[in-house]
Amino acid sequence: MKGTLKGKVWKFGDNIDTDVIIPGRYLRTFSLDDLSAHVMEGVSPDFAKNVEKGDIIVADWNFGCGSSREQAPVALKHAGVSVIIARSFARIFYRNAINIGLPVVVADIEAEEGHQLEINLESGLIKNLNTQKTFKIEPFKKFMMEILKDGGLVDHYLKEKSES
Repeated sequence: MKGTLKGKVWKFGDNIDTDVIIPGRYLRTFSLDDLSAHVMEGVSPDFAKNVEKGDIIVADWNFGCGSSREQAPVALKHAGVSVIIARSFARIFYRNAINIGLPVVVADIEAEEGHQLEINLESGLIKNLNTQKTFKIEPFKKFMMEILKDGGLVDHYLKEKSES
């Protein structure tokens, strides 16, 4: 993962829960392809078919609420989502996303579905390439960037352990 991400916006509202992100009936599989084929189908039936690598989710309040299933951020990441921006996140979803190497950004930005965003996590800038508006966010701390760049907490730990 690079410090700068660029992608197309998928727009969602408030209270997108983990049952909508990946419905419970698909949790019996261990296949990431099967999980990601059903991601967001409860709120956007065509999302899994149309999401592309690097795309960005922009949501309102309380994204990832509901159960603490780690499959929700895993399915989003495997489907190609590069970052999620929301006004707020459920705490366990936020932590699960970081743990698997999916950046999550707390921000209130102006972006419509299909807009192109460029996000620099290290400098803390989001630019809407359609409107040319720039939004300032809290830059990610160095240790968080290392976790994200290493692909998640487990990979970061293994890298640190092998280097010592």
